[in-house]
Amino acid sequence: MNTKQALDLLTKDDYATLREQLSTGQHPFAVVLCCSDSRVAPEIIFDQKLGDLFVIRNAGNVIDKHVLGSIEYAVEHLGTSLVVVMGHSCCGAVTATHLGETLPDNIMAIARRIKPSINTSDDIDDNARRHAARMARWIQRDPIVKHLNAQVVSAFYDLQSGKVEWL
Repeated sequence: MNTKQALDLLTKDDYATLREQLSTGQHPFAVVLCCSDSRVAPEIIFDQKLGDLFVIRNAGNVIDKHVLGSIEYAVEHLGTSLVVVMGHSCCGAVTATHLGETLPDNIMAIARRIKPSINTSDDIDDNARRHAARMARWIQRDPIVKHLNAQVVSAFYDLQSGKVEWL
């Protein structure tokens, strides 16, 4: 990327005006739970601007009480009616879980959430797809999400092609 391209990216939208408009409130149309991998940026992947997505990121796009609470907040208080759980290719958290390595305690807590999604296949991407779908099913059972009829879907982002596959 040359300097001109970098400047074009920074000046693509008038972020000052948009920030001012959003300072009075937010109304994202979707929640996106995805991995914290630096190569996975939902606003860029889905070509959205500030305020469009309520993004929750953590290693391995795993669910715990904090994540569910964040999703419930977006659905109940912000009126967001779509929840997307997006896994991705070459996921390090899924790979580490699949390999069954001994991991430090906090990373092992993430691996324990991913492990039920892992099968005997050596295809890490297949396991990442299965994990995203499993997390989506978990969210679908949440009482608030269910009560407010939010749609929950899973997806898989391919790092090489830049394409999103809806599962």
